[in-house]
Amino acid sequence: MSTASRLPGIVTTDHVFQSPLDHAAPQGEQIEVYAREVVAAGRETDDLPWLLFLQGGPGGKAGRPLGRDGWLERALDEYRVLLLDQRGTGRSTPATRQTLARRGGAREQADYLAHFRADSIVRDAELIRRRLLGDDHRWNVLGQSFGGFCALTYLSIAPDGLREAFITGGLSGLRSSADDVYRAAYPRVVRKNEDHYARYPQDVEVVRRITARLAAAPAALPGGGLLTVEAFQSLGMMLGGGSGSGSLHYLLEEAWVEGAAGPELSDTFLAGVQAKLSFAEGPLYAVLHESIYGQRSVDPAGTAWSAERVRKEFTEFDAGAALESGAPVLFTGEMIYPWMFDTDPALRPLKETADLLAARTDWPDLYDPARLAANEVPVVAAVYHDDMYVDTADSLETARAVRGLRAWITNEWEHDGLRVSGGKVLDRLIAMAHGEA
Repeated sequence: MSTASRLPGIVTTDHVFQSPLDHAAPQGEQIEVYAREVVAAGRETDDLPWLLFLQGGPGGKAGRPLGRDGWLERALDEYRVLLLDQRGTGRSTPATRQTLARRGGAREQADYLAHFRADSIVRDAELIRRRLLGDDHRWNVLGQSFGGFCALTYLSIAPDGLREAFITGGLSGLRSSADDVYRAAYPRVVRKNEDHYARYPQDVEVVRRITARLAAAPAALPGGGLLTVEAFQSLGMMLGGGSGSGSLHYLLEEAWVEGAAGPELSDTFLAGVQAKLSFAEGPLYAVLHESIYGQRSVDPAGTAWSAERVRKEFTEFDAGAALESGAPVLFTGEMIYPWMFDTDPALRPLKETADLLAARTDWPDLYDPARLAANEVPVVAAVYHDDMYVDTADSLETARAVRGLRAWITNEWEHDGLRVSGGKVLDRLIAMAHGEA
């Protein structure tokens, strides 16, 4: 049953679909997959091409529009947009510490979550396309970040469902192992730290002071989490967005207050940190993060907590050594570490489940290089030259490997260019796809 709502400039319609948990067993357990249709007000009955939006993540629900804002302003000029809550997120059958507890022990939970990667998301999308449009009608896809990874999987396993593909900050390495990904990522994060400290040199001493305080005794966070040195360093995930460095600086400048016993970390700071570090709203991001790189042909031994292992190769992230030497303490980036399942209450019950997923060695390959090399679907992609999250070299290699893919390489935007550019990024990609740029 579909439900329609009106918001400024748009009409939205709710859709809920039954989809197999395992698409290889279509008669088996079913889950719900939710999607929100968005169309410009006054064009509800127009025959518009569909644009499926695949959200970044993994484990992130689609945005909740309040009107014609952001990239939707441009998209709704010519498309009927479908915002998909990827399986396990938002209003699709949720996968959290609360719901997964009903499935049994860690082994049962891990086996269940093995069906929540890009290949299953794409097969959900194909099921939805056939039910909404019919077998003979193609649609367009817009993939942001991890959604771009999903778009490449779509082109690998079901290209006949696609008319055009738009990818923003999401050209993954087709044959990059998890270790490859993180060995390339840590140096990029170092550069983002250098940029931040060059912009805000006063933060060097503030961060060192906070680190020393946490090294002496971790701080309790308002939601029950624990702020350790490593958790504090993980705030560096913020540095990958266009406004992230400034936001981190503003968080740090309110770190201290004078308490009854002397300087202490302020409630304002700890509440801000809690908001940035908690995975309560999106636990799948942490649980499934490394599995998005798992492919048996490139990771035959599993991902095995790659970010944690590879970090040991980059001693500049050793906070203790930095304190001793007087060097700046470096933040980390978009890495998930096993200790997060000890410090975050939303993740603690999923620790063993995450360990089992990290040890899994039978992940199917997500990309078909031969099929991509013979691709016939028009594909355009924005590659952000200074992207902290997705390696530019990987992106350009993939661009060359996908037949007909046209890449726009820009340093005007960071990884969140689609969201913050007011439709400019999407407008450029549409123009490229239509031969106008």
